[in-house]
Amino acid sequence: MAKQEITCDDILKELRAKQYRPVYYLMGEEPYYIDLIADYITDNILTETEKEFNLTVVYGADVDIATVINAAKRYPMMSEHQVVVVKEAQNIRNMEELSYYLHKPLLSTILVICHKHGVLDRRKKLAAEIEKTGVLFESKKVKDAQLPAFITSYMKRKGIDVEPKATAMLADFVGADLSRLTGELEKLIITLPKGHTRITPEQIEKNIGISKDYNNFELRSALVEKDVLKANKIIKYFEENPKTNPIQMTLSLLFGFFSNLMLAYYAPEKSEQGIANMLGLRTPWQAKDYLAAMRRYNGVKTMQIIGEIRYADAKSKGVGNPSLSDGDILRELVFKILH
Repeated sequence: MAKQEITCDDILKELRAKQYRPVYYLMGEEPYYIDLIADYITDNILTETEKEFNLTVVYGADVDIATVINAAKRYPMMSEHQVVVVKEAQNIRNMEELSYYLHKPLLSTILVICHKHGVLDRRKKLAAEIEKTGVLFESKKVKDAQLPAFITSYMKRKGIDVEPKATAMLADFVGADLSRLTGELEKLIITLPKGHTRITPEQIEKNIGISKDYNNFELRSALVEKDVLKANKIIKYFEENPKTNPIQMTLSLLFGFFSNLMLAYYAPEKSEQGIANMLGLRTPWQAKDYLAAMRRYNGVKTMQIIGEIRYADAKSKGVGNPSLSDGDILRELVFKILH
């Protein structure tokens, strides 16, 4: 049976319970969770007075692994712990030499290594030694299909409800950049009227700058419903507002939707729950659009649409397209999807 990987929530739960490990090796393609854990350790383990002598923050481009080990071997001053944080650790060469420290780490030191945009090779000895001594955590990119659940969960912890349409608008507009997404969510919380605990599409439109009627979520809905007039109104709005509605974002979202629709045809059970399981969606309601689309687009048509989106993407980058504007490319694509 495969070993279950430790999650960000697992680590934060331990830290809140004051259960500390000698080494935290935080790695992966998603910087958000790496920063979340490192910031919690930096902000909460030491008091402000203790930080003056017992908090060391270095950058991988400025140090070698020997310097890191020497810092970790220091004893704390007038404190139970010292914290050593290594940022941009992906720039450190000979990281495998950390093994010498892991054989006998100083238990009063909490060493936090932040290795972004990459991972350690888990087959090598160092990874096993980190897991034996401390925490080896991989921060993986959140898939687009998981963004609505991330938004809902994040806001629920803040005591805020988000309407499903508002959630979809945010997910489509911001995408899987979690640091930017949480920044936009915090902005929405700050701008909520006193006594209000629910985010609506109108508030998204007012505070984030996304039109509640003319956005990628509404375009997708128009295509699912085969509403030709609505789809073309949205394309016209996109053409007039290219800065907030870049064609690459629209094409990426449409490609993701129709690729998932193709997968949905292979779901053993053609129900909301069955499709949600097939696509890795956290809640069955996210599968409603796919069920609706399956009633209007068969598998062959869906494959053709995916090909047309790829072709439109190439044209938007100038391949075989000497003159068409982004608006014309989208208009042509929507026509081919709907007919």
